[in-house]
Amino acid sequence: MPLVPTFLVPPPVAVARPSRTFKRLQAELRGLVGKAIADYDMIRDGDRVMVCVSGGKDSYTLLDLLLSLQRSAPVSFELVAVNLDQKQPGFPEHVLPEYLASLGVAWHVIQQDTYSVVKRLIPEGRTMCSLCSRMRRGALYKYAAENGVTKIALGHHRDDLLETLFLNLFHGGKLKAMPPKLLSDDGRHIVIRPLAYVAEREIARYARARKFPIIPCTLCGSQPNLQREVVGRMLREWERTHPGRIESIFAAMRDVQPSQLADPTLFDFAALDGRRTPPVEGTA
Repeated sequence: MPLVPTFLVPPPVAVARPSRTFKRLQAELRGLVGKAIADYDMIRDGDRVMVCVSGGKDSYTLLDLLLSLQRSAPVSFELVAVNLDQKQPGFPEHVLPEYLASLGVAWHVIQQDTYSVVKRLIPEGRTMCSLCSRMRRGALYKYAAENGVTKIALGHHRDDLLETLFLNLFHGGKLKAMPPKLLSDDGRHIVIRPLAYVAEREIARYARARKFPIIPCTLCGSQPNLQREVVGRMLREWERTHPGRIESIFAAMRDVQPSQLADPTLFDFAALDGRRTPPVEGTA
């Protein structure tokens, strides 16, 4: 199947010189993204990486940092920015095309009315995130399959990973989170999260400094008392009263010891008897 056309224009003219504070922040975030990419082998030479851009601070920051890293990376890879226009009422359709065109990056907008479907199927007052997420994922996976995409980059950050850990723990009875890299259920797509090491507050600082044209999500962003937001508030309160706790929990996610948990499918507890060292005769 032929590739869907993308749009490419020359880079924008030079802007004002960034401050030292911004340069330090950018260097810090570049370092964290580069480390995540290296630690999880996210991007290889020749990859065509689809960056999913929603209009929020996270995806803008992801695209910005990947474009910056692309210029100095030890491997050659291609970027294409893709937005899914879900036809939400009042959505400013011109903002993302104008912004993406100004960057000189290949881009494409998928037109699909998922908004009407979600509003029709989900009763008033119920959380829309699950269905909305599945429909977005289906549209993006379809585009990736038809356009030679080898990696799908999402803008989830460290706080998203931690919130998912506690959501699954509190409401799903599972000890799992968002992995920095995963294979889709159908085995056809590799999804990467290069912002996995980056705190949300640093992304917010970066987005303010870069003055990204943020587009709020009117589909789910206004839903009160979403469980993810409740968990997010809990984590922020922990960090306020116990500085460093968030870093400690995230470090624990990267240092899992199956033998110290209780999952018999993850660790062979039955084999411990055979590994036991018999006591020496005559010793206590």
